[in-house]
Amino acid sequence: MDRKSTRDGFGEALCELGRIRDDVVVVDADVATSTRTEGFRKAFSERFFNVGIAEQEAVLVASGMALCGELPFVSSFAAFLTTRAYDQIRTCVAMPNLNVKLVGTHGGITVGEDGITHQMTEDIALMRSLPNMKVFVASDFNSAKALTFHLAEIEGPAYLRVGREPTQKIYEAGNDDFPVGEAKLLRPGDGVTICACGIMVPEALKAAEILGSQGINAEVMDCYCIKPLPKQQILASIRRTGCCVIAEEHNIIGGLGEAVARVVSEEYPVPIRLVGVSDRYGQSGTARELQEYYGLTYREIVGAAAQVWALRRR
Repeated sequence: MDRKSTRDGFGEALCELGRIRDDVVVVDADVATSTRTEGFRKAFSERFFNVGIAEQEAVLVASGMALCGELPFVSSFAAFLTTRAYDQIRTCVAMPNLNVKLVGTHGGITVGEDGITHQMTEDIALMRSLPNMKVFVASDFNSAKALTFHLAEIEGPAYLRVGREPTQKIYEAGNDDFPVGEAKLLRPGDGVTICACGIMVPEALKAAEILGSQGINAEVMDCYCIKPLPKQQILASIRRTGCCVIAEEHNIIGGLGEAVARVVSEEYPVPIRLVGVSDRYGQSGTARELQEYYGLTYREIVGAAAQVWALRRR
């Protein structure tokens, strides 16, 4: 099975962008090897700026570059970029609505052996709460590439979350249709809606296969765009199914689940279950061990789907 990480997809796309756009610059916080911006540094050293382990400075430098007409990408571990530099992102990027692209790598708990301080389950909540900020989550190598290109095309602040671990291929190479404010329908169904993002997308697809064998026809959507949320697609789906499960590698507080739950409760209330990290921090372990421990697998999705299906709106 073809497995590559989403951070590798980001790094590859960045190099391709550098070849076709002279305005693309990269600001690094001394983690280029880990964030996969090292390839850009080697190819375009004059457009690569390493400010050292200083995420606040990286965001400020990028803000200045944006004001000068450059297209800056700032990348670091999600745990560091979205917390250490939050004041600078809020004040110097989001408030003035600058064209700065933020890429948080090593998102979620599947950083694994790096441990609790390097894991991040709050970044989506932090970024989606900022006015003007668009928020995306890549589910595989090819979607990460496509979303990186989209970040370069859209105006204004944007945050992309990518991960460390190799993931199952969901999309074929060249599938670059990832519009802002939409979701990808991966599996149609009329029994239960499953909204997933990131590493939970392949788990959702596996859960859908099992649910199908149990007589529950699950519809699976890759909600790669967290903000603006694909509201109309979600509502159209739940009107067909009458129930919904949301799966994400993030705290259930403030992430995709709460975003979907708010829309559903306001527009078309149906039974909902959230599958995610239940308001806890991570710990050391392999990526799969942590997925199992925190209940981020197809099994939890199957269980949640069965619950809401039994209560579905008819």
